[in-house]
Amino acid sequence: MENVQAKPTTAVWLMISVVLVALNLRPSMAAVGPLLSSIRMDVPLSFSSAALLTMLPVMGMGLAMFFGMGLARRFGEHRSIVVSLAVIGVATLSRLWLDSALELIVSAIAAGVGIALIQALMPALIKSRFRDNVSLFMGLYVTAIMAGAALAASFSPFVQVHTGSWRVGLAIWSALALLALVFWYAQRTALAPLPPVDSDPQASFFGNRRAWLLALFFGLGTASYTCVLAWLAPYYVEQGWSDQQAGLLLGLLTAMEVVSGLATPAIANRRRDKRGVIAVLLVLIIIGFCGLILSPQHLSLLWPCLLGLGIGGLFPMSLILSLDHLDNPRRAGGLTAFVQGIGYLIAGLSPLIAGMIRDQLGSFEWAWWSLAAVVVVMLLMITRFNPEHYAKHIR
Repeated sequence: MENVQAKPTTAVWLMISVVLVALNLRPSMAAVGPLLSSIRMDVPLSFSSAALLTMLPVMGMGLAMFFGMGLARRFGEHRSIVVSLAVIGVATLSRLWLDSALELIVSAIAAGVGIALIQALMPALIKSRFRDNVSLFMGLYVTAIMAGAALAASFSPFVQVHTGSWRVGLAIWSALALLALVFWYAQRTALAPLPPVDSDPQASFFGNRRAWLLALFFGLGTASYTCVLAWLAPYYVEQGWSDQQAGLLLGLLTAMEVVSGLATPAIANRRRDKRGVIAVLLVLIIIGFCGLILSPQHLSLLWPCLLGLGIGGLFPMSLILSLDHLDNPRRAGGLTAFVQGIGYLIAGLSPLIAGMIRDQLGSFEWAWWSLAAVVVVMLLMITRFNPEHYAKHIR
């Protein structure tokens, strides 16, 4: 297999560009929760309808994953990501002029498709350019994704307060897309094509049981992330917190995700069997959900911290788990695209289900209980991921 590892200087600039691109992959969704009460004052939205602002982009991300690798083979990685960043930027900026729930939802879906195309390509790029330290660089990439969510969740309410407009609080993140576009465009000479494979790198995974198990595991884990992203701030607003306080709490959670996203892959980098690390993360998530339900006002900073540490580490580790199954970067990228595609379709339903539970029962507590039960199931699932048997499951 051809080695396309980047030279040291080129690798530094490439990784900076990857980080800037990754920062754009969550603000369009993370900014909505802290501003939801203000949005609902101007735009009629039930909690179920508001869930569509998170659900539909995530579902769009899932569907777009299945043609992301195909577009990259046809147009090249660099050009595909340039177009995707432009789509995210335009969709985000358009929120300055949106007046209806439908227009908001369409902008969210457009941003979700741009996000998906980038997320379909990046794991293969990282595995090929940084193959000696895949876990570390995947951790940095995923941490940047979560850092983008932290920035949006923390600062969107402040932008709203200082400008008097929730629309500016949503649209200001288009500036981040422009910055990433400039840096990424400068990398056009550094990105040679990925090593080819004989067939569609995703085609064989639809009939592979291990690929579906990995996708289910990723989807259930991401369901916790998307639900917390959508509903943690509204949950605490209902507990009597202000929009800014709830937004800062979500920002704290996503900051903990950043810490765990960096630390966990570094800890696991030299371990072939990563199940023990993942089990610890899942236990942290379970404790965090139980704390949200049983004692939301006491130790109220601890529960988001535990959730953030668990979810923040689980996201990169789920992708690394998939990458570890295959050596060829394009095949491994095809597997992670498949895993994310199915996984985001699963995860996209969770905010809607939680919103419906809130509309019917008047509280998010049963949604948190349901997610805690799901994570218990995930603890049982990881027993299946013995690295000694990877080769017999996927080739």
